[in-house]
Amino acid sequence: MKIRFPHLAGLLALAFAGAAGATAACPPLLQHSFTTLQDGKPMPLCQYAGKVLLVVNTASYCGFTGQYDGLEKLYARLKDKGLVVVGFPSNDFGEQEPGSDKEIADFCRLTYGVKFPMAGKTTVSGRGANPFYLKLAEITGSKPKWNFHKYLINRDATQVVAFTSFTKPDDRELVNKIDQFLK
Repeated sequence: MKIRFPHLAGLLALAFAGAAGATAACPPLLQHSFTTLQDGKPMPLCQYAGKVLLVVNTASYCGFTGQYDGLEKLYARLKDKGLVVVGFPSNDFGEQEPGSDKEIADFCRLTYGVKFPMAGKTTVSGRGANPFYLKLAEITGSKPKWNFHKYLINRDATQVVAFTSFTKPDDRELVNKIDQFLK
């Protein structure tokens, strides 16, 4: 096929090279996409490439639900340094997240002032777990056993550390690991 507008061929080549480079810059672990809890828009995890991620499966009616407050404070304090807390509401444990995405979003915003990114309700455990959570469990050898299980991912997504639900957002071990990954 002959190109009639040679200057466009160069532009197209640059565009394709840029798109391929953008994909290559996103670590394989982050090549997953969800919808946002608040408005259902696409939430590709690649947008967080180069950030430290604290991934947490959440629930609104759980004994650990108060951790939303600490997660939001942690996010507010460290987001400018490169930490992103990402919530994944799930009804997998004790049916403690029965609401719709809108109900969950309203609860998080109104009760705890949550501003960190949150995905739409998803499955994080068992056969139906989303592929991102399956990969996190495979890498760490730690599957979520309850709500507010945490995975901390370093900037290039080559290291993942798991923390149980009992690990509070201000836990010294967790905060030290976050600081280490942020450096």
